[in-house]
Amino acid sequence: MFQQTLDPLGNLFATWVVALVPVAVLLILLAVFRMTAWRAVLIGSIITFLLAWLVWGMPVGDGLRAYLYGSATGIQNVDWITFWGVMLFNTLTVTGVFDRFRRWLLAQGTQDVRVQTILFAWAFGALLEGLVGFGYPWAVVAPILITLGIPDLDALRVAAIANNAPVSYGALGAPIIALAAVTGLPLLALSGSVGHIVAILALLPPWILIYLVSGKRGLREGWPLALVGSFGYILGQFPVSVYLGPYLPDVAGAIVCFVLLLLLLKVWRPKQVLGYGGKPLSADELARGNVASHGLSPGQIAQAWMPFAVLVIVVVLWTGPWSHLPAQWSDSWSVAAGSSLQKGKNVSAVYRFQPFVGGSAILASWIIVCLLLRVSAAQLREIFVKTWQNMWGACLVGVFIFGLAYVYNYSGIAGSLAYAFSKIGWAFIIVSPILGWIGVALSGSNTSTNAMFGAFQSIVGKLLGFPTLLLPTLNSVGAEIGKPVAPQTASVGVSTTRFVRNEGAVIRHNFAWTLALLVYLVLIGIACYFFFPGVAELAGS
Repeated sequence: MFQQTLDPLGNLFATWVVALVPVAVLLILLAVFRMTAWRAVLIGSIITFLLAWLVWGMPVGDGLRAYLYGSATGIQNVDWITFWGVMLFNTLTVTGVFDRFRRWLLAQGTQDVRVQTILFAWAFGALLEGLVGFGYPWAVVAPILITLGIPDLDALRVAAIANNAPVSYGALGAPIIALAAVTGLPLLALSGSVGHIVAILALLPPWILIYLVSGKRGLREGWPLALVGSFGYILGQFPVSVYLGPYLPDVAGAIVCFVLLLLLLKVWRPKQVLGYGGKPLSADELARGNVASHGLSPGQIAQAWMPFAVLVIVVVLWTGPWSHLPAQWSDSWSVAAGSSLQKGKNVSAVYRFQPFVGGSAILASWIIVCLLLRVSAAQLREIFVKTWQNMWGACLVGVFIFGLAYVYNYSGIAGSLAYAFSKIGWAFIIVSPILGWIGVALSGSNTSTNAMFGAFQSIVGKLLGFPTLLLPTLNSVGAEIGKPVAPQTASVGVSTTRFVRNEGAVIRHNFAWTLALLVYLVLIGIACYFFFPGVAELAGS
């Protein structure tokens, strides 16, 4: 059996620098050379493999097996779920169902900019993030906000900040699924740990959003909207993440938030209707801007909500703790190495073949929705073509980043890096979310950031005696906060606005508020470590 080496260069600092090379190369290719993600990750994979072989002494055959098992895990656990999630979204757009849902939602809002912001940027954005992610919430929400009177750059910032909290559960839970795959930690436990931190994080953004669009006065008078917006999302997100898993927290949070906001608007509305900047709208402006009727029949409204109901029902029944489907026909292959950090212990690269994982639940949901919508053959072809054009690059990233991450961990590079970082001591609780923030700010993907840094964060946590789930959780939530300054996410987000190919202006506009939220997360992490360690502790540890 291959035995990992902790300090192959005989100098811990030099080993630490070399262990950082794959990460540095990957981030430079993405951020400096603006290389497409799949090419950058492929090059990063090759460099990681060469270092693992030539410096850490990993046998080539065992390394190839580790890479293959990682790539297969990426296809099954991430690509499979994100592909069918985007297929479902594209089915709704091609058939016109998504447009009907959007029209119905527009008709529910008032002309008050604060109502529109919480309804569309916060709740509707969370629904889009839960279904597809990849910057779609910006691309869809920002044009709606612009048509409602918010300047382009500010509308993009509002859409981006609103997108913070839902990202860890974006694309039907893909980031958490990736984190569980590379750390070997239980999926439900990780989902619940992230759910606790996200619930606290989600208390703040609605207040920021209302302040951004209407100032102090608007926030002082519109605080019920922020309160219902934050707690509405949490009431849906938290129990689903803790008890059911990572697939539907965003979808459930968005739906509960919609319901509570619409109920609030039936019994309470702001005394003054404010436009952007907190300026009261005049009678003429109110008359000119009356929200048009959606013009939909009850049947069309039911049809607009139907796909989300199908998705929730099928995924809950399929993936809940009561279901045995995900474990059916399960088999596994692995290659082991002796750990450099724990004598007598092994580190394994494992691929578990599970054809009925969560992605298959999304596939089943899509099939049912297609049958209920009576999707034609021509529409099916359009849906497949559109999805493939959207997803082929992202699918390759899933293949290469997981192969890279498995080799990085199996060879001992991650162990060497973690050992060096553990010398920081308890202060690593501050560094952990910052690493997640940096990773996604440069890579644009929470899923890729979790795949790259998840095992490393987990190892550092073990070396320092932290609660088992805390550092991987902070990595994931730190990554979601970095999304508003990620060039790849911004490039998708600006695609429907006049800031196409001017992502830099958007990122600069978002930067200060992103840092404020990062500081907030660091404080949450410190509080959990010192006062509530049980929140991120694995049962039985």
